[in-house]
Amino acid sequence: MEQTREMMIRSGVENGLQNAKTIQLSRRLDQLMNTYYRQMAFEEEKDQED
Repeated sequence: MEQTREMMIRSGVENGLQNAKTIQLSRRLDQLMNTYYRQMAFEEEKDQED
């Protein structure tokens, strides 16, 4: 996640925020974050059941 975030920021600075590569990296970061937070919520729910 951190690596993708850094690449997105670098792309935004170098290519602009509307650049296709920047947008692609932003979407990838969103996917990674959503997956991470879903997993964290699942684990928290599982812990509460125990």
